[in-house]
Amino acid sequence: MRLSNFFTVLRLILAPLFFILYFLPVQFGLDRRFFLVVIIPLFVFMELTDFFDGYYARKRNQVSNFGKLFDPFADVLANLTVMFCFTLDGFLPSLLFLIILYRELSIMFLRMLARGEGITIAAKMGGKLKTVSYIVASGFSLFILILIAFFSLPESIVRYFIIVNYCLYGLASVLSVLSFLSYYNGYKKALKHQAEL
Repeated sequence: MRLSNFFTVLRLILAPLFFILYFLPVQFGLDRRFFLVVIIPLFVFMELTDFFDGYYARKRNQVSNFGKLFDPFADVLANLTVMFCFTLDGFLPSLLFLIILYRELSIMFLRMLARGEGITIAAKMGGKLKTVSYIVASGFSLFILILIAFFSLPESIVRYFIIVNYCLYGLASVLSVLSFLSYYNGYKKALKHQAEL
């Protein structure tokens, strides 16, 4: 297996593992602090695999049909799994999660349409900013969990951090919609250009 594809497959495996480890202490009444020590580096490593698969695909010329198909799917699966956990835990409002979910499903559908038309749409800055906003917002949720698990902070302070987290997810949802519109606009332009040939 190519190294770039290995990192993609690894991310597909790590996403459900994150979900299991996140809720295992809740289901069985275990000490959550131990699991936080595990899932935080797991989250970081999962995000790094997204960088590594693209890096090695370009550096070693390992771009493949498998990678083109499964890399975006692995990204969506990992991001939505993490944010679904935080939605159930109250760090991410359900409405914002739905906006992000619908955006990700729509972009996957649009990619399939583009591929069917033989259209390649280059990654845009909006998509990269969206990804960074996902990581920052989710990372902040983990930071709040650390504060709750390891420090006896007043509820008012914890509530303040949660409000900040809401704002970060709000920004992420806005960026996700804007990046989708940018991608859709690129798709329409490519279709028009193709029709003129």
